[in-house]
Order: sequence, then C-alpha cells, then structure tokens
Amino acid sequence: MSHIVTVQDAVTAFADWVEPTDAELNAIEREMPVILADVDLIDAQIITLDRTLTELDAQRIRRARRRLLATRRDLANRTVGASLPGGAA
Repeated sequence: MSHIVTVQDAVTAFADWVEPTDAELNAIEREMPVILADVDLIDAQIITLDRTLTELDAQRIRRARRRLLATRRDLANRTVGASLPGGAA
C-alpha cells in the first residue's frame, strides 16, 4: 500500500502570505509593454489558425512582430542605460 503524503514546502510555497516583493512588481511593470506586445502577436497568430492566411493577416502578424521586437529593444536599451554610471554609452 502506498501512502499519499504532502510535501510541506510545496504546499506552503504558494501560501496567501507569500506575495511578490516591490522589486518583482517593478520588474513586471517595466516588462509590461513587452508582455502586451507579445500578447498582440499571439492574438494575430491565433486568428489565422483555422483559415487560409490572407495578405491582411500576414501584414497584421508582421506588424505585431515588429512592434514586439521594438519593445524588446527599447527595454534592453533602457536596462543597459540604467546600469551605466554617468549615462555613458
């Protein structure tokens, strides 16, 4: 007979009193434009799953992909710029 035993660490890892820190919330907020752009790209791709790709669909996907890449670039540039002392490039 095998016994079912809960692992205390796994159960309490998601307890109500464990909340994200201010640093984690700030990181999420900094990355929110990238997250939203990624959602837009996924939405554009989902639209085309059950039909033939039209030129308008392809344009929508290309536009969403370019927007995602631009927001990733902006986030990376902001992160690098914030870590350099004196604003040196």
